[in-house]
Amino acid sequence: MVELKGVNRDEALRYMGHQGKPSEGLEKIIEDCEAKLLVTARPGYVYRIFDISSEPEGVRVEGSSLLLRGNDIRGHLEGCGRAALLCATLGVETDRLIRTIEITDISSAFVMDALASAAIEEVCRIADEDIKGQIDGEFLTWRFSPGYGDFPLSVQKDLLGGLEAGKRLGITLTDGGLMMPSKSVTAVIGISPVKGFCRTEGCEACEKKDCPYRRSLGQGRET
Repeated sequence: MVELKGVNRDEALRYMGHQGKPSEGLEKIIEDCEAKLLVTARPGYVYRIFDISSEPEGVRVEGSSLLLRGNDIRGHLEGCGRAALLCATLGVETDRLIRTIEITDISSAFVMDALASAAIEEVCRIADEDIKGQIDGEFLTWRFSPGYGDFPLSVQKDLLGGLEAGKRLGITLTDGGLMMPSKSVTAVIGISPVKGFCRTEGCEACEKKDCPYRRSLGQGRET
């Protein structure tokens, strides 16, 4: 299990769609919700590193039956000889906490949900650092998740199966292909011998230009 010492409140405010400094009342709700979340959440992650090869339909994950379909994931992994498949979660306890708060205080539940979204991002960042420690003289791309561009959500089942995420993290899929617990993430991270320059990260890779949670976009960043 991962130890979370805090939640990025600026990130949580972005998920809330809040701009500017929060009021004293909102700040108090955030503090209370963060304290409950840190006590309740059971964050964890699993990952595996595979050799990969490019194919006309996408990227083949060697040593498995997994084919990562789509032009966007193939472009993302261009120049990478390996990739890390990652799954992270806050655990089912976080979902239960949010549902419990919704019964009596919908405003606090909204804040809690945003804090949980920021918290799972922090778990993924911790996983990134772990993966960096397993590679020598190579570099990581940013995380590319199913649903970005033309990388289909339908790959979730095979990703979770390849990581044994059900057994190791308790993650399941609904009939609609959504992960439960809901505060869970899957992603593919390229591993390259060359330090590159990534021009499409996260919000830039998403086609939902009018999303209220969209970050302010720059010109890209080094990886």
